[in-house]
Amino acid sequence: QVQLVESGGGLVQPGGSLRLSCAASGIIFSLYAMGWYRQAPGKQRELVATITTGGRVNYADSVKGRFTISRDNAKNTVYLQMNVLKPEDTAVYYCNADLQRAGIRWGQGTQVTVSS
Repeated sequence: QVQLVESGGGLVQPGGSLRLSCAASGIIFSLYAMGWYRQAPGKQRELVATITTGGRVNYADSVKGRFTISRDNAKNTVYLQMNVLKPEDTAVYYCNADLQRAGIRWGQGTQVTVSS
């Protein structure tokens, strides 16, 4: 059974940093692209960043230069380092795995709140 478990969310002041982690189980992690998405209250879920099996990354324009996605295949974990956080980054952050023909799997989400 595929499981994705996010951690690392919390309350941080504007300009601060957080590092999110997503631990995967039930899959051969190194074979699949991974991503981070977020959903703010009253808004649709949106892409934050993705990383391919080869390490190629893609970011939403709103986070370029501030966020970094990375993966550790030995630990079956994908990370999202978030720096210079802004109030508009407040959202529930979700990890996903693109299992190709087996579909997309989502984690349960972790809340990030940026507020003074």
